[in-house]
Amino acid sequence: MLKHPFLDEEYSPNISYFLGGIEIYDREETLGEQLWKLDPNSTRDREVIIEKYIIHDLRYLSYRHKFVLLKELENKLSDEHFDFSIVFTNNPDEHTSLAWSENEIDNPRKFFEDIFRVASKIWSGELERARLEDQSTW
Repeated sequence: MLKHPFLDEEYSPNISYFLGGIEIYDREETLGEQLWKLDPNSTRDREVIIEKYIIHDLRYLSYRHKFVLLKELENKLSDEHFDFSIVFTNNPDEHTSLAWSENEIDNPRKFFEDIFRVASKIWSGELERARLEDQSTW
């Protein structure tokens, strides 16, 4: 069983973890200001957002955690009916806030397709290492 990086419990990946790097609650004047200069609907800006903020924010994950998190995203992407906009929905009852809400992202599925593509490229060595292992021993 793969354990959570910081807790003594099983790691259950959720694609919302990819959005931690654009979580701006209580950082609107710093991180928010940086992110709002970028357009998440622009291919070029989205690349910057994904590389500089999303992938960078997940650097603490081990190669095994990256592998299972990306596998979870791959599973969601293979479901043509999965609604990726729900991942961008801000809950006013929680102390979280994303830089952009679901109505500001023109194509949430494309956003996550790009995360998958970029993460697969950047993490390629780590993903291959995990692929070569017997995941049932984690």
